[in-house]
Amino acid sequence: MTRSTPLMLLLAASFSAAALPAVAAAPAGSQQPAAAASAPVLVTAAQWQQMRSDGSRYPVFAKEQQRAERLVRGMIKAGIDVPVPKDKGGGYTHEQHKRNYQAIQAAGALYRLTGDKVYADYARDLLLGYAKLYPGLGAHPQGRGQIPGRLFWQTLNDSVWLVSAVQGYDAIRDSLSAADRKTIDDGVFRPMADFLSGTPENFDKIHNHATWAVAAVGMTGYVLRDPTYVDKALNGSRRDGSAGFLKQVDQLFSPDGYYEEGPYYQRYALAPFILFANAVQRNEPQRGIFTRRDGVLLKAVDSLVQSSYGGYFFPINDAILDKGLDTEELVAGIDIAYAQTSDARLLSVAKAQKRVLLSPEGLQVAQALAQDKAKPFAFVPTLLRDGPDGTEGALAILRMGGENGQALVMKNTKQGMGHGHFDKLNWLFYDNGQRVVTDYGAARFLNIEAKAGGIYLPENNSWARQTLAHNTLVVNEQSHFGGDWKKGQALAPTPLLFAAGDDTQIASARMDGAYDGVSFTRTQVLLAHPALTEPVVLDLLRVNGSKAARYDLPLHFNGHIMDVGFKAQSAVAARPVLGKANGYQHVWIDAASEPTSEARSLTWLLDGRFYTYRFASTAPSRALLGESGANDPSFNLRREPMLLQRVDGQGATTFYGVLEPHGQYDGTAETVRGANSRIDAIRHYRGKDADVLVLALAGGRQVAVGIADEPNRPGSHEVSGGGHSWRWDGGWKRFDTGSGKDGK
Repeated sequence: MTRSTPLMLLLAASFSAAALPAVAAAPAGSQQPAAAASAPVLVTAAQWQQMRSDGSRYPVFAKEQQRAERLVRGMIKAGIDVPVPKDKGGGYTHEQHKRNYQAIQAAGALYRLTGDKVYADYARDLLLGYAKLYPGLGAHPQGRGQIPGRLFWQTLNDSVWLVSAVQGYDAIRDSLSAADRKTIDDGVFRPMADFLSGTPENFDKIHNHATWAVAAVGMTGYVLRDPTYVDKALNGSRRDGSAGFLKQVDQLFSPDGYYEEGPYYQRYALAPFILFANAVQRNEPQRGIFTRRDGVLLKAVDSLVQSSYGGYFFPINDAILDKGLDTEELVAGIDIAYAQTSDARLLSVAKAQKRVLLSPEGLQVAQALAQDKAKPFAFVPTLLRDGPDGTEGALAILRMGGENGQALVMKNTKQGMGHGHFDKLNWLFYDNGQRVVTDYGAARFLNIEAKAGGIYLPENNSWARQTLAHNTLVVNEQSHFGGDWKKGQALAPTPLLFAAGDDTQIASARMDGAYDGVSFTRTQVLLAHPALTEPVVLDLLRVNGSKAARYDLPLHFNGHIMDVGFKAQSAVAARPVLGKANGYQHVWIDAASEPTSEARSLTWLLDGRFYTYRFASTAPSRALLGESGANDPSFNLRREPMLLQRVDGQGATTFYGVLEPHGQYDGTAETVRGANSRIDAIRHYRGKDADVLVLALAGGRQVAVGIADEPNRPGSHEVSGGGHSWRWDGGWKRFDTGSGKDGK
């Protein structure tokens, strides 16, 4: 796991469920007593005093304080530097303003925790520098988007600056002279809050950019004792409830706590949601913000942890692959959620993070960890509904084998706004601690100036968002919804089935409207059997179209090909490109087969384990092996392998397959075990209103799964073929033969 989010979130001001009095004495070294108009309100003086007295007793908290001290001492040694903004993301002025807000945040916390006036004076001097700079700033010279920032090239970063800096300011505000306090209030915090709340096209959106903006303005309102700012933050710039924080809580999360833009952006948005909710709870507990919508903000913390494997978030939509459970946003979320719930499962995540907030919540977590109260966080099969009412698709997560066992993720969610990808009914598979069936995520190198300043690269649109870059159906080489996210936003898949047993877990969904006149239904099964060394994935995708079309079904995988189990012509002299647009221009073709309806196989090796994928279709299909990276003169794309099944000239067809993990390769010991698949064949049979997939296993055993066309409806079904007949009631049924049991 990596850590790239600013330190400021670890120093976030937040509040425990049992709030302490708002007005208390300033720490030792303060030159004046705290007054009601300037006493800290984001963490009270009494709470700071408790942390100062007890923090050193708990190692995780003490280490966090030491980390902050190293940061601020280094900044003090470097001197005050408040440069005129000129650089885009990753440039010097951009990074310096980031370092400054981290230092303001940390210095405020350290002043309260140590009583050393050096920290307060340093934060004051930095803020006085901004009081001179900020009022004269216009739009950033490298401004991006409709509303450029002032300190940074996009308004989002200005909001993040204010969320952080206002917390540090709250901690030192009662130590300042009246003149300095007024200079900073009127030269920094009021004009920044006015700028953010005065741009309704950003402030009133239902989007993570707006969440950062309302959190910044609302927290500033509490610190400055300005109820107008707070009201705007909660209810929108018009103060009528049509926008603002409360509307965002109601619209951006499903009842299960799933965030509309997916786990990567749920991680990012979690910080302002949780931090501002704590500010509301501390100052206006009567609002019951943590119980709103049945505690959806606390559910969001739990669902985000569930949306991970091996410490990393599922990289769906515009996601960067290296974001995981140790990101500072989730450190804040875990600590605050634990303070609200005392859920000991969260402590195991905090233990792995090895960090806490310098806040009352962080102290609670550090104390609980020292008392060995942590319980394992159970990663379990989970259906996370999407949409504010839970009626717009869902993320289906199937799991076996514990935290680093098998996880099958079926992305049956809605579009995810402008950060969404065109990949309905896409899937990912994890096993043995590795990404096996992969998702590209975003084409972006965050804040690396050499790569377009760290923003999304052109290939994010030309490749990463296109349907071909994902593991789902492509029709006539066009992406879902014609590549129009606003059209996609209005149409979500329909979940049909979700069931999770000990040895069989299944999910199914249908997508209508991704293409005119085309409907496709996908059912996936995670299945364990004594004859198999590991659980396997069964995949059934039925497509029905109103006219003949080209159907492509890509599979993006991670590993080195060991065996191509079909005849294919390799492109060795020249590397042709798959197509001209919609992502096809970015794929080299390395090998291609002739059409056939017979099942084929492909085996690859990843981290000492073999994976065999057996696949077929009811209509003749070609198999193509390719790699991403064509037409990429700036080397912006990762080179990753893919398999493509192609059916031409059909109105309807069914793709089916099984992915089997098996065996072990030990390079150190030079041993190989189980390199051959334990599955002899996969067969498909069709009935009047149902399908059956049959796996012929080594040793003569057989397992079959019957799947109804409408698995969410009651009814009886019968399918016959290959000398067998399968009958069942309901949406699905598993049948085992040759192992002492028949029908489950």
